[in-house]
Amino acid sequence: MQVALDDYAWAAGIATELVNTTAEVWRGDDRLPDLAALVAFAELHGDRSGSDDDAPGALTELARHGRPADLHAVHALRTTVRDLIDHPDRAHLIAGATRLTSPGQGATLAPDPAHEGRTRWAVPLRDGATIADALSLICGMGILGVVHTLGERRFRACTAPTCRGAFIDTTRPGSRRYCMPGLCGNRVNVANHRARQAATRDRPADSEQAGR
Repeated sequence: MQVALDDYAWAAGIATELVNTTAEVWRGDDRLPDLAALVAFAELHGDRSGSDDDAPGALTELARHGRPADLHAVHALRTTVRDLIDHPDRAHLIAGATRLTSPGQGATLAPDPAHEGRTRWAVPLRDGATIADALSLICGMGILGVVHTLGERRFRACTAPTCRGAFIDTTRPGSRRYCMPGLCGNRVNVANHRARQAATRDRPADSEQAGR
């Protein structure tokens, strides 16, 4: 498999998903507790949506051949990636992400599936690499691509009051607020709705007391 620099949104998305599998984010429930969960993670996020991947299912295949040591390496990787997101100094991001790309074979030109006859910069994964190596390369390329294209302000903590998650914002307007919009965003909306309902219920009583 290989990771193209202009696939940074997909790669950064995997980095976001990876750091948000920790027990810290899920209140004690680690979402990557075993190799089976790692395979499921690769199946869910591995293939580029809407893209002519150079090796469909490659990440899943690596996960299926994973060993306990590889799972531990992935756990260590998500800690490293989380540290980069939490400390978005440009030099720190570039140095850290560059180290993450070490499982790659070096930059090369590869056919661009979106434009016949054209090429794009990509970094192939070295032979014999593990699932941890592949995820490291993906996360590193995603971070470098975002820093280069969008800037270091796209690395953020989730703004939901009770959430400990973090994310890399690759949206066009750069206005993403939550690590998991469908979950954290809904929780905030529900909490705000309940607060408004409570305020509405209390208002008549307050008015009546004021009238006395």
